[in-house]
Amino acid sequence: MLRVVLLGQGMVANHFAVGLERIKQGELQPYGVPLADFPLPYRIEDIEVVASYDVDEDKVGKSLYRIAREALEGVPIPKTLRDIYVRRGVHLGSLRGLPFKASGLEERMSLAEAVDRLVDEWRELGADVIVNVITTERGVEFGDLGRLLSVIESDERDAVSASQLYAYAAARYSAEVRPVAFINVIPSPLANDPAYVELFQESRGVVLGDDGATGATPLTADLLEHLAERGRKVRFVVQFNIGGNTDFLALTIPEKNVMKERTKSSIVEDILGYDAPHYIKPTGYVETLGDKKYVALHIEYVTFNGLVDELYVNMRLNDSPALAGKLVDLVRLGRLAVDAGLYGTIYEINAFYMKKPGPKGSKSISKIVAYHRMVEWLKKKVLGRLPARLPSS
Repeated sequence: MLRVVLLGQGMVANHFAVGLERIKQGELQPYGVPLADFPLPYRIEDIEVVASYDVDEDKVGKSLYRIAREALEGVPIPKTLRDIYVRRGVHLGSLRGLPFKASGLEERMSLAEAVDRLVDEWRELGADVIVNVITTERGVEFGDLGRLLSVIESDERDAVSASQLYAYAAARYSAEVRPVAFINVIPSPLANDPAYVELFQESRGVVLGDDGATGATPLTADLLEHLAERGRKVRFVVQFNIGGNTDFLALTIPEKNVMKERTKSSIVEDILGYDAPHYIKPTGYVETLGDKKYVALHIEYVTFNGLVDELYVNMRLNDSPALAGKLVDLVRLGRLAVDAGLYGTIYEINAFYMKKPGPKGSKSISKIVAYHRMVEWLKKKVLGRLPARLPSS
């Protein structure tokens, strides 16, 4: 089994836990899981959610079954989720400015003690993979591992984000208990921070990230690749999203919005080879849209003989399920990387699943190209390196 710990019991985590159980019970086909038909050693049925962490007082102590029933209207909720409860996690201001009553472990203990608490609980749970899906927060790259260690030891709470402390705890767990994969699908720089890549290399763990690529951004990347391959000159790119879930509400706070904008905008120059004028970022929150966001895309480009063409895309898509389906792959791939002895971060995985693929300085490429490169990498570099029998969980 692959024992998974969720950090942040929001809409993505709800859809992941519910959809996973429904697939395992034979109610659903694994639509939205890119590698569902690829013969990975770990099957979807091997994944088991064993715990969840949050800081919202309306969620801590409740079962995943109860939370999902309240959040996912009209979706059947498997009763197997009644036995999984939300534990108190780390806050460090991740929900500051949002209309939630939140309280974290660090309000009762030092940062070092909170890390010890998490490591002990994950040891008890036998965690194999830790998935970070908390609400978008502000985070600044450390760059230097010594600086990171100093901040935690000296209890500098304003210098570290919740994601960064969780990732540090995961690395400690990897070093002291068993190697673990940490999946970061929010914009906080972890796989793009040399300090964390070094930390996970030393601890024999894996950190994947950053910022899961789901809807408009992968489509924009693939369209830019299409234009680049055909020698068209892109004059500008405009892409915006409007949604009504908690993550879009968080993005109304400028310091959180800029984190998302950075991960979205990196694709233009990386794919085209030049920085065409562009506006690519979340632009609004409308509560009644709920989790089904609105996306608009406009690309203008020059074709043969100097003529100008334009491309328009409008769509509505369910935001959280799109990311939840990719987590089914990332959980299995992260664990496989650990089993194969590939520590630190893995660009070949990040390039397909993330908006800002680590390590730092890596280029974004179209998701079509990234998918085929990842499959070839899996065949040549991973599956052949696995032990005859995977470690028993």
